[in-house]
Amino acid sequence: MCCVFTILVFLGPRFAGALWWLVQPARWVSALGAFQSWIWPLLGIIFLPWTTLMYVIVAPGGINGLFEWLFIGLAVIADIGSYTGGGYGNRRRIPGYTGD
Repeated sequence: MCCVFTILVFLGPRFAGALWWLVQPARWVSALGAFQSWIWPLLGIIFLPWTTLMYVIVAPGGINGLFEWLFIGLAVIADIGSYTGGGYGNRRRIPGYTGD
């Protein structure tokens, strides 16, 4: 069950972002969309998928309120957590680890 959850955490937002980009490309890359070039959403989907998805949700209307920044901050925390959660869960397998 843990492997299924890990696969969903890593591939879920990337798959959703790629599918959304194929269905609504103007929302992603256009003069009125979230990005001006195709390289930034591509890098975002690869390295920071939760943040990229949240940015695409809030950016076309403009990021000018507290809640927009709060949602982007939560997405950044989700990205950081998805990268660091595996290391924390397997900390006893690290050679030389002397913690609890």
